[in-house]
Amino acid sequence: MKAIIIGAGEVGYHIAKSLYATNDVIVIERDEEACKRVDELDVQVIQGNGANVSILSKFIKGTDILIAVTGSDEVNIVACMASKLLVGDKNKLKTLARVSNPDYIDKPIAKRVSIGIDVMICPELTMASEVARILAIPFAVDVESFAEGKVEMMELVVSKGNYFANKMIKDLHLTECCIISAIFRKDDVIIPHGEDSIQENDHIVVIGQPSAMKDIRDLLGEVVGRRSKVMIIGGGIVGFYLAKLIGKSEADIKIIESRKTRCEEIADELSGILVLNGDGTDINLLKDEGINEMDVVVSVTDSDEKNLLCSLIAKKLGVKKVIARSDRSDYISLFEMVGVDSAVSPREATVNEVLKLTMGKGIESITTIEGQKAEIIEYTASNKSKIVGRPLRDVKFPAGAIVSMIVHNGRTTVPRGSQMILENDRVVVFALPSALEEVERLFK
Repeated sequence: MKAIIIGAGEVGYHIAKSLYATNDVIVIERDEEACKRVDELDVQVIQGNGANVSILSKFIKGTDILIAVTGSDEVNIVACMASKLLVGDKNKLKTLARVSNPDYIDKPIAKRVSIGIDVMICPELTMASEVARILAIPFAVDVESFAEGKVEMMELVVSKGNYFANKMIKDLHLTECCIISAIFRKDDVIIPHGEDSIQENDHIVVIGQPSAMKDIRDLLGEVVGRRSKVMIIGGGIVGFYLAKLIGKSEADIKIIESRKTRCEEIADELSGILVLNGDGTDINLLKDEGINEMDVVVSVTDSDEKNLLCSLIAKKLGVKKVIARSDRSDYISLFEMVGVDSAVSPREATVNEVLKLTMGKGIESITTIEGQKAEIIEYTASNKSKIVGRPLRDVKFPAGAIVSMIVHNGRTTVPRGSQMILENDRVVVFALPSALEEVERLFK
């Protein structure tokens, strides 16, 4: 497959890194330093404006996907529109544009096929939606849903005294339609079997039906109906949309924003939410606003360094759960290493959408977890899929992957060796990066 990536910032670089090994990748970028960085990969690098028709016309022939992820919404939109006009064959070329301005997009992912954009994604809104899902489950550090909500995934940290701590998998009395798909222990990823034990500080990935996941939450002692106290530091797109998603009916929310005019805008739009004009690193302000009484502090300013500092201060002042935005991928593990409960990145949402477009037919969704240590992919099995019509025990499934859930005619099951995947089944697979290619072949 031939792919053109316009923009070699954090998002563009990581998309190129994900694609270059098995695809013909061209990167167009104006900044010289960014060009040098991406040139370290085995890709063709063109220094210039990706929305320039004369540049596009030289390379667009035979392109399967064009991904525009510069820091300018307008450049991304124009590049996609111009590319569609240049190729003429609108059915072949797929285009994806990263867009952040709420004037252009009002939900995380949208389609604008009529103007030449197959997928328009707002990473900030996508990230806000992810944080809102995490906030809804106090013990979770990551939450996703699959198969139109019929399957849910939770990533949990096993703390001291936790129900899962120091137990073997075979000794867990979990309800049906629920499975522990992975254990993350420091740098290791374990796909567990009955004899494997869960230790304190492990991260575990649980996948199951929504009703089964509720039982897990009950096991962990979640108090139903209790209003959460949430402090959001940063009133930009992410902070504003997050507050709007949570809503004043579900939580008591305070927003701290350093720009006075932005505070006034938020206060006008979101009634019933306390908006404070101040600095999230001001310890006296945080103490005065009762930060030690907060259930969660979410730091989502435009500065990774400030988000880390605000999170560490919040932890020091007694907050049990802190969530921080990190635009730089190499900071995510650092954030979590020093005590941030969950570091979220707007980059990952864009990368996931690109992977879904490039990995072929049958993929409904794809989610990377633990900084791309593993992926959860939802497939729709076709009559051509090699995995269809055979008992799972007879399928040579790669060691680094596991079929976690099957949805057949709306019914969700944890698969056993005797079960067969049938045409149109929705299948949720947990896989390590090394196993992805082999898994994909089984579903082709």
